[in-house]
Amino acid sequence: MREDLFTQHETAIQLPFTGLWLARNSPARRVPSHGTDLLGERYAIDFVGADERRRTAPVRDWRTILATEPPDRYYAFGRPILAPADGVVVDVHDEEPDHDGRRSQLALVPYVLGQAQRLRQGVGAVAGNYVTIALPGNRAFVALAHLRAGSVRPAVGDPVRAGQQIAECGNSGNSTQPHVHLQIMDSADITVARGVPMAFLDFHEQARGSKGFQHRRAGIPGEESMVRPASG
Repeated sequence: MREDLFTQHETAIQLPFTGLWLARNSPARRVPSHGTDLLGERYAIDFVGADERRRTAPVRDWRTILATEPPDRYYAFGRPILAPADGVVVDVHDEEPDHDGRRSQLALVPYVLGQAQRLRQGVGAVAGNYVTIALPGNRAFVALAHLRAGSVRPAVGDPVRAGQQIAECGNSGNSTQPHVHLQIMDSADITVARGVPMAFLDFHEQARGSKGFQHRRAGIPGEESMVRPASG
């Protein structure tokens, strides 16, 4: 990652995956993107694995409507998660289980009611399994969360290169279906960090309602946009 990619307003990184993903809770829609400034989330974004039809899972049955679903039913679960920039790993947490996904409104009700309790339990209960990478110069820190249990590869102190696999997508922590949550912060300590604006480099985006992909040299995907790296 070149130093000239760091601007006054945004930190530029790569998408942390290959293939097709849907952008959700995008800061292009609102800020704070997740409705809070807590835990460095002000400019965070979520990506959910999908197919060409924008489906996040290939199956819909009675469990989709009435109950929970195993995480491996979803396209995102187990997909490789890549380092979005060169840097050094400064924090790793890989102790949280992957739980069932919830597309059912009935199953979402008790889950939503448990939000406050998860926040009181600490970062792991919210972020699930995560990796935090210090970007060059320690001027910003990127965290990738909700990773698959047991899939985190680097340890604290390990250097990583952009595009290197660091984990797999999971459904750990405060997650209703497998996805990767990404945010950039001004501190390695998520409990006190403030969110930092970011931009992704060199990707294709198909906006919701659009028929084709557009190439973007840099920017933030819009809400419900389909994205894929330009290189793969």
